[in-house]
Amino acid sequence: MLKMTRLATLAAVLLVTVPAAVVAPVALAQTPAPAPAAAPAAPAAPAATATPAAATPTAPKASSSTELVDNPYGLEALWKGGDLVAKITLSILVIMSMGSWYIMFVKVYEQWKLFREAAIVQKAFWGANTVPEGVEALRSGTPFRFIAESGVNATSHHEGKLLEQIDLNTWVTMSIQRAVDNVSSRLQDGLAFLATVGSTAPFVGLFGTVWGIYHALTAIGIAGQASIDKVAGPVGEALIMTAFGLAVAVPAVLGYNWLVRRNKVALEHLRAFSADLHMVLMSGNLKRAMAAAR
Repeated sequence: MLKMTRLATLAAVLLVTVPAAVVAPVALAQTPAPAPAAAPAAPAAPAATATPAAATPTAPKASSSTELVDNPYGLEALWKGGDLVAKITLSILVIMSMGSWYIMFVKVYEQWKLFREAAIVQKAFWGANTVPEGVEALRSGTPFRFIAESGVNATSHHEGKLLEQIDLNTWVTMSIQRAVDNVSSRLQDGLAFLATVGSTAPFVGLFGTVWGIYHALTAIGIAGQASIDKVAGPVGEALIMTAFGLAVAVPAVLGYNWLVRRNKVALEHLRAFSADLHMVLMSGNLKRAMAAAR
């Protein structure tokens, strides 16, 4: 009986202690451990701060590299990269432009001298006592002196059997008119070149445009794709040629029209002077003829 009582007491003690020992590990396993989770979060902050520091030095390097790159589609690249036909076309346009500007400056200077001489004629020539004195008062090499000398020579040299068949009035008129025509022809020198440049320079530039587009299409065919790097160079060359053609033609046309207008004004001065000179020469010869008849 005593043994049964001890066995019952031991069983009761085991029943109480065993569940407590089993439940404690289970509770410990289900409880999260805070210390290991907080440890990897600490190095994340330096990584975030290091990213902007590493990115900042790369920005100025990219900008400096773009500043050093030259324009691959400028005039220098056009001359170096263009073929023989493109260079010849560009040279022709440059020669046309230089010739046009040279002619315009020279003709403006000649017209300015003629207009200045026209103002001198009114005082020096018509204020002289005789025609020879008036001729000597004019500057040598000027159109007005050339016309005056032609009229005086025709008046004093009217001899020969063939010339005697022409009356003096007609002979002097022809001589003065011939001198005016020579001066007019001299004034027209160079204007034909300006007219030619003004009418042909756009077509020369258009030829360069067509040649540049041809190179663009050839580059596309060779590359097999219409990428911008294959097309930009030849198309830029074509546009530059077109711009050069217009830049050469427009000043030539404007200069031609302006110079033609000024030539008309100069010829009016020359014709008025020649008409007055003819009347003076004929009146002097008529007076001498009447005096000789008396």
